Amino acid sequence: MHMPTHERVVAVTGASRGIGAAIAVELARRGFTVACLTRKGLGVETPVPAGLAGRLLSVQCDVTDEQSLAQAFDRVAREAGGLHALVNNAGIHVESPSNQMSAATFEQVMATNTIAVFSACRLAYPHLLKAGAGMIVNIGSFFDRMGVKRNLAYCASKAAVGAITRCLAVEWASKGIRVIDIAPGYIQTDLNRAVLESGPLHDYLKRRIPGGAPGAAEDVARLIGALLAEDIPFLTGETIYLDGAQGIAH
Repeated sequence: MHMPTHERVVAVTGASRGIGAAIAVELARRGFTVACLTRKGLGVETPVPAGLAGRLLSVQCDVTDEQSLAQAFDRVAREAGGLHALVNNAGIHVESPSNQMSAATFEQVMATNTIAVFSACRLAYPHLLKAGAGMIVNIGSFFDRMGVKRNLAYCASKAAVGAITRCLAVEWASKGIRVIDIAPGYIQTDLNRAVLESGPLHDYLKRRIPGGAPGAAEDVARLIGALLAEDIPFLTGETIYLDGAQGIAH
């Protein structure tokens, strides 16, 4: 049976700023209890609208440390009364010419963007199972199907997120656990606003994105909020591209 949002608890990794913070705030606005998993443990570090702070639980967590992840999920389940959904948002972006990229740098990107996603899914699994059903939303990227100079590690890590999503969706469907990959394009946040509002990248995106401008963090947040709130049982395993049609524009 479809549970009302106020009875459901969602863990969001990397929720301190940017897209993660927007997701946490949007889910709280929709009535979810939101566990904000961040390295500092300070939760959302941007202004939170009045009345929503009580729905946000700040939890310290290093997603690259399995023990830290396990302890974070246990705390969420204990203090919030369960865990019904997970949003794997935490990630890093490192650019480098491929011939100069060290194996250590490649491993660092994969550890945060890929291995941590798998670990979080696996460690959240028993909690979602206990809840009777659940949903996992992984944040990928439209770079997952592109060849992008200086972005080999990032592209590879996000392509792997899509593969993880598909495999877990097939394997866990019988348990009532659905897994979706949201793959954003260029999204403007407080962290990248300066480079997206003026300069070469701004000029390029104005030409390249059919709508002439990047998306907003709230676009990603609202899509995830809608998916979690509607809780559509037959929707699983898909990668949903949110890039303003840039990836398919000819």
